[in-house]
Amino acid sequence: MTLNCNGKIINFDDQKIMGILNVSDNSFYDGGNFNSIDKALSHVDKMINDGVDIIDLGGISSKPGSKIIDSNTELKYISKYVEELSRQFNNITFSIDTYNSKVAEYALNKGFSIINDISAGKYDKRLHSVVRDYSAGYVLMHMKRDPENMQDNPLYTDIISEVFDFFKEQLFNLEQKNIKNIIIDPGFGFGKDINHNYKLLKEIKKIKKFNKPILVGISRKSMIYKKIKSTPSNSLNGTTVLNTFSIINGANVLRVHDVKEARECIDLIKYLI
Repeated sequence: MTLNCNGKIINFDDQKIMGILNVSDNSFYDGGNFNSIDKALSHVDKMINDGVDIIDLGGISSKPGSKIIDSNTELKYISKYVEELSRQFNNITFSIDTYNSKVAEYALNKGFSIINDISAGKYDKRLHSVVRDYSAGYVLMHMKRDPENMQDNPLYTDIISEVFDFFKEQLFNLEQKNIKNIIIDPGFGFGKDINHNYKLLKEIKKIKKFNKPILVGISRKSMIYKKIKSTPSNSLNGTTVLNTFSIINGANVLRVHDVKEARECIDLIKYLI
């Protein structure tokens, strides 16, 4: 599975690590830790040394209860990070975590390769056109409702078939728009309770049928720390356990806060599968 993402060729036959770079103040785990250029650059250096493949820059939080942010507000905040990261790390593959087309286009113009969109194009109808025009990589994620209310008693008749049908429909729609470089993300924690998340993780092989790279983003989420009665800060071991399960069962990309541990996980699993 090789994608051409805004001119960068990425082979997903080898599992990739997407390192999280949250520069907002209100992310659920590391909010405020990297909210300056110097802090962000230092963290990127660390992730590169730890073996990251893709760095996912996000300027707005999508944790439960978050409100949708307009493009001008987001761009005003995130543009300085895009500019500096592109200038100093032009050999690194960057992704921008956004649902706003203006932000996506700005990042792609600066050399970013992938758009990581939680909304599947729901909030900005122009976003898919931008992805198509730049032949960008596109992370298509499943989310029930919106971040502001997605965890208010989410209900499914059959979560596996509903998520499968969502991807089937969305992939057909994207194909009609001539969008090809697609990564699919089941959206753990986005409109799903803990039991939904584990059912989905156990059946992740079923979405391999779409023959697209699968991204798993479960790093330090409540599906881990609530099960082990802990906190995000103390859920690295649980994250590694579930990342291991994900790789063995077909995940192509791990989106993580902790790159070193994810790299060790992938490198060791190579001896088993």
